[in-house]
Amino acid sequence: MRSDLHGPLSAYAARLHATVGDGHHVASPLGAWLLLAVTATTADPDPAVADGAAVKLAQALGTDLPSAAEVARTLLDAPHPLVGSATALWHTAGQGDDGSAAWRAALPRATEVGALPDQAGLNAWAREHTLGLIETFPLKVESEVVFILASALATRVSWATPFDVADARALGAGSPWAGQLRRALRSPSQGHRCAIVSTAQAGDVIVHAAPARTTDGAGLVVLSVAAAPQVPPAEVLAIAYDLSADAADGAQPAGSRSLFDLPLGETPLWTLTEERVHTWDRDGREERHNAVLPCWSARNDHDLTASALGFPAAATTLAAALALRIDDFTARQTAVARFDRYGFEAAAVTGMAGITSMPPEGVARTAELRFGNPYAVVAVATDSRADGVTGPWHGVPVFSAWVAEPEEVPEA
Repeated sequence: MRSDLHGPLSAYAARLHATVGDGHHVASPLGAWLLLAVTATTADPDPAVADGAAVKLAQALGTDLPSAAEVARTLLDAPHPLVGSATALWHTAGQGDDGSAAWRAALPRATEVGALPDQAGLNAWAREHTLGLIETFPLKVESEVVFILASALATRVSWATPFDVADARALGAGSPWAGQLRRALRSPSQGHRCAIVSTAQAGDVIVHAAPARTTDGAGLVVLSVAAAPQVPPAEVLAIAYDLSADAADGAQPAGSRSLFDLPLGETPLWTLTEERVHTWDRDGREERHNAVLPCWSARNDHDLTASALGFPAAATTLAAALALRIDDFTARQTAVARFDRYGFEAAAVTGMAGITSMPPEGVARTAELRFGNPYAVVAVATDSRADGVTGPWHGVPVFSAWVAEPEEVPEA
């Protein structure tokens, strides 16, 4: 599964982060990619259908649609103990029922399907599936919305070994944060992994990996990667995705450099010192690493409507499957995260809505029926059995009344 997903997801993450920009932010490329992959189950493979939307969707996913759909089913139907996940497809009541039923059967079993909730219902869904970290769904329910497809991911973990605390000046004289903060985090002597890694894209980078406490054998590792200040953020993010492929295995990153191959002294990314110690390491050369990082948090709302992110094709594909006409779409993601001494928490809700234009203007009549005079009441039984047989009670009037003495509505 990791090899099936890692390449396409890394490429998608590069496009998403490029769309967001270089400022401080958090996002979940996986949350957006999963939404596209769920849509893949609805796609008609004929490139002539829906203006070739399936082809464009596959290009955005970075893999063929059956493979993407299978990845989504595998992840969503076998949830991770530390990473909550959920998907839902809602459509306007009475609409969206005319499409083929085949794609519904291909959806992940965990995907909720039903009538479009109101805004309060959408907000409640976001809270429920993000550990309360996101209280408001990223899309608004307007009268023109005919369907919404949503995904949610959330985690809240404690480090297996908490960070120590250091004076913020340990971030380095060249760090603008060293003068803004009083304290920073220092990796503990055991339990975290650090390395200096040589890369083709950015030269030497520094890497820190903090593992969370495991649950039922499942864990989470948060990888931090920094490069020289002049390296573009997109390149550093790409390197981080590359290194994340093996981070879960606890292996030393490929390209890790020996400290004895580096000159002593200070660089923008590290300070290297040497001292005489007693050691059992081979050749009497012991290598030690520690890392100093700041606490951080972020909350962002992202517009996902750029064509490179695949949601135009996804909206067209899903509308065709539901046999609904849409004139426009919107797609957004809300993401939050916090990294501190004791743990990490993050959540993202991604939503895509199909929008139709207002129907032509016409005339509507409304009748309000007033039972303001004596009236009759009959209570009739229904009796439809599970085996499809109509039972003997069906249609039998059981009680009847003539209402001529009304009563006051009781206080709640």
